[in-house]
Amino acid sequence: MDEIYMNLAAHLDRLPGGFPKTESGVELRILRRLFSPAEAEVATCLQLSPETADIIAARAGIDSAAMADMLEAMSRKGLILRSEKDGVPLYMAAQFMIGIWEYHVNELNEGLIRDVNEYIPHLMKERWGKQKTRQLRVIPVSASIRAEIEVMPYEVAEKIISAQSKIVVAPCICRKEHHLMGKGCNNPMETCLIFGGSAYYYERNGIGRSISIDTALDILRQGMESGLVLQPGNAQKPSNICMCCGCCCQILKNIKTFEHPADVVCTSYYAEVESETCIGCGACVEKCQMNAIEMDETARVDIRRCIGCGLCVAACETDAVHLVQKENQDRWVPPKNTAETYLRIIAERRSMNF
Repeated sequence: MDEIYMNLAAHLDRLPGGFPKTESGVELRILRRLFSPAEAEVATCLQLSPETADIIAARAGIDSAAMADMLEAMSRKGLILRSEKDGVPLYMAAQFMIGIWEYHVNELNEGLIRDVNEYIPHLMKERWGKQKTRQLRVIPVSASIRAEIEVMPYEVAEKIISAQSKIVVAPCICRKEHHLMGKGCNNPMETCLIFGGSAYYYERNGIGRSISIDTALDILRQGMESGLVLQPGNAQKPSNICMCCGCCCQILKNIKTFEHPADVVCTSYYAEVESETCIGCGACVEKCQMNAIEMDETARVDIRRCIGCGLCVAACETDAVHLVQKENQDRWVPPKNTAETYLRIIAERRSMNF
């Protein structure tokens, strides 16, 4: 039985998001909670490109009709991805994070939460922290962008949202799981914006609701007013925007534990303080999610910890803090789409042999 789940773990680890093994075997406990043995075997037959049930059945040596039923059920459970072309269902592998874990936002229980919270720091250290291209990037909140800074459309959350034809909002799984464990914060819960084909998947599985562009912009505004970090998918045409808090977000919480968080995020900005204008009120220190700002008589930014979110800029009433755009060679230019992001991650992992 363990072999089935070990095979699935190895399969998931070959996907861009990774799923590295641990000494404790907590990753196998997670898979046992989510997949039946039969589902685990089927999941190892899926690839990172959409295919028909017939193709997957032939690869697995399983009856086509039975495979179609199982794939449909697994997609409903958030174990694999489903799309459609010309009315024909297509199925593909789902990563553990960002993917399977988030698709279980309505199926959380204490055991699963404990196991995932034990596992994610290991996942972040062994995969996220080692590769150059991450699944998410950080963009500044609009209130922090000065007029003289030339900002690309893919760096402006409002422009990303306004370009969408299909938007779904879903609960933040990080804040939800913290609330279920009695550790939640007071930040808004419905803050995950999902776009395009991913939005249809969320809506079909009942883990998100369809909203208009105007409603999405309202949610964005509420998130920024609450001091949430904007993390869209790492592509010029992202499939999502996450709005994250440092107290609950599994990404930010674990990035914060790195000595230099700036080294493990994809961003084009960092904050800088004009000491002659700073009055030492500490508002920027309070807003910073990375402990990147220290207060002596005036504020001082450690750019090795700054992730360029701009929350400190928006919080400063004297305009003493501003964002600085990195030099051209250091600016982050995301891949054109999510598929290119995944291909780049896979290439980086192969070149670094992990």
